[in-house]
Amino acid sequence: MANIETKYMGLALSSPVIVGSSGLTNSLDNIKEFAARGAGAVVLKSLFEEQIRLEIAHTSAHDITANYYPEAQDYITNYSRNHRVEEYLKLIRDAKKAVNIPIIASINCTSAEEWTSFARKIEEAGADALELNIFVMPSDPTHGGEQNEKMYFTILEEVKKLITIPIALKISYYFSGLAKTALKLSWAGAKGIVLFNRFYSPDINIDTMKVVATNVFSTPDEISTSLRWVAVLSDRLYCDICASTGVHDSSGLIKQLLAGAKAVQIASTLYKNGFDRINEMNGGLSKWMDKHGFAKTEDFIGKMSFKKVENPGAYERVQFMKHFAGIE
Repeated sequence: MANIETKYMGLALSSPVIVGSSGLTNSLDNIKEFAARGAGAVVLKSLFEEQIRLEIAHTSAHDITANYYPEAQDYITNYSRNHRVEEYLKLIRDAKKAVNIPIIASINCTSAEEWTSFARKIEEAGADALELNIFVMPSDPTHGGEQNEKMYFTILEEVKKLITIPIALKISYYFSGLAKTALKLSWAGAKGIVLFNRFYSPDINIDTMKVVATNVFSTPDEISTSLRWVAVLSDRLYCDICASTGVHDSSGLIKQLLAGAKAVQIASTLYKNGFDRINEMNGGLSKWMDKHGFAKTEDFIGKMSFKKVENPGAYERVQFMKHFAGIE
């Protein structure tokens, strides 16, 4: 039988299927279920930088969120009241006692302010790694790309000073030079880069004339963006790549591994299809490996990366030209 174990950021994973940060990973019972069903690791639901700053500074939510919209102030106040930072540390400790798979903490952040000191407590609580979900929206016309991208390096540098566990950066594709930025982040000490974070997508309700959320869950069709960049970057970075967004079944899992990802993160498919999807993905991967004669995952991870595929142009413009020119 095929061995589906893999390594991600130096962590030994029994499966390349990681349960990504979501509301599902904020429960110890769920974490136990994920482990029992074969998940390789779990990323805990993200703490927000503002929550940590609020508790560290012992100031009011108004002071902490002075630059945010009133709705954001209300949300942070209410969310922090029900999701205390100490409870997060307790979840890490309890999860480490309850399961034998890596537990990866997560922080959603946009700055390198005083919240970074909390990273040490996360390590002390027993987390195996820390994922920093960073998204600096390039929407300010007074800020250039270099200024926006500098924040990613500043955050990584500050957190690295405080902890020894591996750090992953979950990033978006909003970069003027994504490939070069990812390479530089790997030089700067990131042990993993997660492609990509899935951020809030706005819509407008034309009846209430309010901005609302849309496309909360990903679809299998969304895999193409991350698949392309995993393939393009996997041979070029000095760290591991984890694929996220659009992986809903064993087929998506296999594609991302072939492109060069060491693991994938799933969430939407668990909401839509239930926790048994983890077993199904592991089983599908194992059957596919047996069918193609692969004894272990390292035998094929990256086999279809940009540098190894027969026609690397397929990841860039060639397929575009073939499609619109009607060439088969």
